[in-house]
Amino acid sequence: MVAFGGVLGSFRRRGSSPDDAATEPTDATDTARALDEAIPDLDWRAFPPETEASSFEAPSGALARVALGPATGPRVVLVPGATGSKEDFVLMMPLLAAAGYRVESYDLAGQYESWEAGPWNLDPPRPRYDERLFLDDMLAVLDDGAGRAHVLGYSFAGTVAELALLERPDRFASLTLLSAPPESGQAFRGVKRIGPISGFTSPRQGAGLMLWGIRNNFNRVPPRRLAFVRERFALTRRESVDDIIGLMMQTPDVRTRLAASPVPKLVAVGAHDLWPRELHQRFAREIGARFAVYPTGHSPCETAPHQLVRDMMALFGESGVTP
Repeated sequence: MVAFGGVLGSFRRRGSSPDDAATEPTDATDTARALDEAIPDLDWRAFPPETEASSFEAPSGALARVALGPATGPRVVLVPGATGSKEDFVLMMPLLAAAGYRVESYDLAGQYESWEAGPWNLDPPRPRYDERLFLDDMLAVLDDGAGRAHVLGYSFAGTVAELALLERPDRFASLTLLSAPPESGQAFRGVKRIGPISGFTSPRQGAGLMLWGIRNNFNRVPPRRLAFVRERFALTRRESVDDIIGLMMQTPDVRTRLAASPVPKLVAVGAHDLWPRELHQRFAREIGARFAVYPTGHSPCETAPHQLVRDMMALFGESGVTP
């Protein structure tokens, strides 16, 4: 969940025009939305009892990881963003596992229970959490399993997943970009309200603004969710957040190369995301991705998991990598 910052969940085929009419509601759409609207305030640390927790030795150090579902099922790897953690997907993982997928998630280096992972563990050590660190960690996770994986990158992790796809397309069955930056360069320039001033802030100032907004619950999340978010700040390294914000201020432009990739892609966002819907929609069109919008904010994985999983599994069907 990032703090910078009612359309029915819609789904468009790749290459469709932003002026096309939204897909008509179906029984599945209505059911998924009703289930999402009924989500209670819950304990976000409580994975299903059969969830496997482990520590993965990545290039940057030990990453906290969880897995659920049949060991032989097609892999789905869900990657959280800045200030996030694997717990952001606690509602999605059982849905995917029940459909026969082996679903995994891990905390990024420096974030929550991966707080001991960082650039000092690299060979040779480096001074900052840089793009290559997060990319090499992701590729190591993807290599730690058989077959091609369906990968979801949330927010900043979406950019890392884009780079991973371009470097190692053999590891990808599909790519879902959840609330990922839709613009290259200084990605915050298009963010609602704060965009005009974002170019005058340093990465540390930008991170401070984000953390302040989260702690003060500007997103108005339920009490138990807020308590968990504040709790994980006790472990998350502030320098990792600063460095990630700095990287987002230098988001690479890979749109042309992504458009050339035959891997099925989905851009999924909330109608009230940090960036305007129009920017996400344009980005989806530019990279040849499906486009889905949910009646929520920056965190559909928390607030619209049934709708998001429904659309991801439709994408998986296009790839042919299904149970």
